[in-house]
Amino acid sequence: MCHGDNSLGKSRNFFHLHLVSDSTGETLMTVARAATAQYEDVQSIEHVYPLVRSAAQLERAITEIETAPGIVLYTLVDAELAERLEQAGRKLGVPCVNILSPVFAVFQSYLNVQLTGRIGGQHALDADYFERIEALNFTMMHDDGQIPEDLDEADVVLLGVSRTSKTPTCIYLANRGIKAANIPIVPDIPLPHQLDRLKRAMVVAVIASVERIQQVRQNRILALNAANFANETYVDRRAIAREISTTRKLCAERGWPVIDVTRRSIEETAAEIMSLYRAHKSALENPTSA
Repeated sequence: MCHGDNSLGKSRNFFHLHLVSDSTGETLMTVARAATAQYEDVQSIEHVYPLVRSAAQLERAITEIETAPGIVLYTLVDAELAERLEQAGRKLGVPCVNILSPVFAVFQSYLNVQLTGRIGGQHALDADYFERIEALNFTMMHDDGQIPEDLDEADVVLLGVSRTSKTPTCIYLANRGIKAANIPIVPDIPLPHQLDRLKRAMVVAVIASVERIQQVRQNRILALNAANFANETYVDRRAIAREISTTRKLCAERGWPVIDVTRRSIEETAAEIMSLYRAHKSALENPTSA
């Protein structure tokens, strides 16, 4: 354990976390942060070593681990490099874990196939990769109501009042290969008429609690240093409540699903949308069974 900090009246313990990868290190960071999040009073100090593919590169990482000992997580396909790191871990008396090893063992046992050992195999420039890039380009071009003329080329059209995380949610969806456009619901401004003629795109709306939206909007104004913000209704609780009510009514009239994102992360919201989209796509492909 590195040290504690109780400057805020609550002790928080820090520890060094070394992430050694022969690829980008994204897998390690995702797993490490998911694990650390389960310990409320613990904070990791991350040391990330990506693209470690030679003995010299690994030795540099080991030197840093010696300087600041801590938990070592790694994904190294090269068996010699992995063994050298394990030896260093044993010598230093620190845990050293290949996070993919138990997963590989299950796959190999169940599928009865040998591991091919492709470094960075998940980042291959295959059809799925280019599909994600195309989706991301589409999403950025159709952010905040832009280019409504071709909305039906989207997979998902996301509606919502200001500050309900429409843009980051759409970007997350795009990274999963889903073309997502987002359209703001603004008081007294009609929605694009193209929404009435959609044949393949799925429309879904996001809302949040009045308190949550008000807080995010106030923070937004502060971040922009907009002390003399002209439209006071933007952060008025009653006005926000009316915006939410209008959104609910609109969606009820048109049969569009609504997701409350008050206590949801971007990832959780996107997962719900993807589930709705799979059902929507299945209904389009099999209209008789819908």
